Amino acid sequence: MVKAVKPKSLKATVTHLEIKRYPHTLKPLPVNLHASLIKATNIPLHFYRYLQWQVGREWHWVNRLRMTDEHLSKIVHAKTTHIYVLGVDGAPGGFFELTELGDATVELTYFGLMAHARARGLGEWMLGQALSTAWLMTPARVIVSTNTLDHPAALPLYQRIGFNPVSQNEAIIRPLADEEIMAVIKSQA
Repeated sequence: MVKAVKPKSLKATVTHLEIKRYPHTLKPLPVNLHASLIKATNIPLHFYRYLQWQVGREWHWVNRLRMTDEHLSKIVHAKTTHIYVLGVDGAPGGFFELTELGDATVELTYFGLMAHARARGLGEWMLGQALSTAWLMTPARVIVSTNTLDHPAALPLYQRIGFNPVSQNEAIIRPLADEEIMAVIKSQA
């Protein structure tokens, strides 16, 4: 019997950004693409975990995957949480999640594309859609965080659209162990 190996913890630099006004220009949907955004109201937890896994596994999005159903449901089904799923050619291609915080702040909590939807010009368009949706909540600012384990285009994209860095900190990310990965896969069955 092979003994499971515990993955090494990873160090990351987390950059916190904010934008305090609606961006002047937003990219249109690239031509010749069939894409849509659908608000996921009362999202099933297995589908939410599927999105987290498919979008975030390369970038070590692990926090929500480790949550119990009860804890995860309290977050994703809260009235202050808004989840939008990107459809590309009739299949899920990514998602973004907005969280209304109590101080006239909206957080872009999660934002990302699945591998098959990347490099098609959808990222900047979808980020613009996320910001347009956030500004409908009339915030004083929208915030987002990214880290050095994230997609290398994430930080430049946020800055290009108008986000400004406000702080940084170091973090330790503990990747999913094999048994946790199997649990995620089984939860999607």
